[in-house]
Amino acid sequence: MKPSSALALRSQNPRMAGIAIALLGALLMSFDPIFIRLSGVGGFDTAFLFGLFTAISMAAFIQLRDERGLIEVLKAGGWPILLSGLLMLGSASALVLSIKNTSVANTFVILSTSPALAALFSWFFLKEITKRSTWISIVFVMLGIAIVVSGSFGSGNLKGDLLAFFAVICLSLNQTLLRKYQDVSRMASVGLGGLFLALAMATVAEPSGYSLSTWLIMGVMGLFTAPFGRVMSAVATRYITAPEVGMILMTEVVFAPLFAFGFFGEIPPVASFIGGAIILVTVLIYAGLSAKQE
Repeated sequence: MKPSSALALRSQNPRMAGIAIALLGALLMSFDPIFIRLSGVGGFDTAFLFGLFTAISMAAFIQLRDERGLIEVLKAGGWPILLSGLLMLGSASALVLSIKNTSVANTFVILSTSPALAALFSWFFLKEITKRSTWISIVFVMLGIAIVVSGSFGSGNLKGDLLAFFAVICLSLNQTLLRKYQDVSRMASVGLGGLFLALAMATVAEPSGYSLSTWLIMGVMGLFTAPFGRVMSAVATRYITAPEVGMILMTEVVFAPLFAFGFFGEIPPVASFIGGAIILVTVLIYAGLSAKQE
């Protein structure tokens, strides 16, 4: 999409622009598992490298693209940008620890509650009422995710599940926060979260043992796909509500297995096709209905 056409879409149909931006964010973040698997390092080291490269990437882009410069952008963000960075630290670190202490299936099911939690936070903090159509779509998305992971759900433990729940609380609160403070730089928010994550994981990471391929692979992820996917999801909150953003981001569950098939030849189980179809059809129908409402 050309810049002029993108600007026209935002001005003529901001809801569709928000949905498209959130979908692009989900698509970019769906590459995360591919890079993580190819990196050849553990969860703490992956989180450290992701945070480090994200901080570098976002700082560089702000310095090059924003005439105010990095320091002034951070000052302009005030306490909301600091809180957003801390919430990103909470969600990212808790997610890494959750996956190390429970099954991926459990983590995904718990993460699927993000749109519902965001709806509650939006109602409590912003007084935004989530539409019935959004609630119905959220239920179908959660059903689709439950089907995708049905074969391995229940194989985790309480500690990991609680960490996943903490991660989803931080994620939903951050979406709600950015929905309220729409002038906050999304790049600065993501970059600050990356910096906090790198500093937190530096105590347990072992960068001296990384191979060149690990640095290169995580560099591509941390400099480009992962941070910009998160920036897109944050930008989407300017056009659609936090529950809608959370729901659309769940399409990662659809995209990630497709990329795993393309890169590693892994054939998803039947449940993944059924659940993924429910999620994708739900989001597409919701997008179509949103377009008609404009």
